[in-house]
Amino acid sequence: MLAEYLLAMALSAAAGVRTEWDAVDVRTPEEWRVEVKSTAYLKSWAQSRQSVPTFGIAPTVSWDARTGTSAPEALRSSDVYVFCLLHHRDKRTLDPLDLGQWTFYVLPTKVLNTRCPTQKTIGLSSLLRLAPVRTDFAGLRAAVGSCAEAPRDPAPGAPAPTASSCPQEPPPAPALGLR
Repeated sequence: MLAEYLLAMALSAAAGVRTEWDAVDVRTPEEWRVEVKSTAYLKSWAQSRQSVPTFGIAPTVSWDARTGTSAPEALRSSDVYVFCLLHHRDKRTLDPLDLGQWTFYVLPTKVLNTRCPTQKTIGLSSLLRLAPVRTDFAGLRAAVGSCAEAPRDPAPGAPAPTASSCPQEPPPAPALGLR
């Protein structure tokens, strides 16, 4: 919820109360539809090691609050995905309200639909191979605008999309803790 609020503030879309269960997380005055995903290396619970950043990207059967209808099939309803990474790695000084501790990656939904049509999650390294726009909080509005207004097409000659077209994460290293 914090990441959604940060995005709404950056995009001048924080007026009023957020519509729960809407098809997208943020709707802007420009009518950009934005899906917000967030993760962090650090969690609030005890960790033996830092988390591997992973984001949910599964197509869903969504409900549109404006029309009161559900989509007939699972899809990604947004124009743009914004992946929010709380990148700070020192739990003693972690402050999610410090905008300098966040990195944002912006990607047209069309890229996910083309390269990862049925994939449910994506790790940070695989996301980076999709060439998202990397920005800080101050650059969010411009990054979202450029991706929403001019979605990127796949490279000429790119193979037809399949679930395996999306870069895959290597399996996580086994835990080394003793029991």
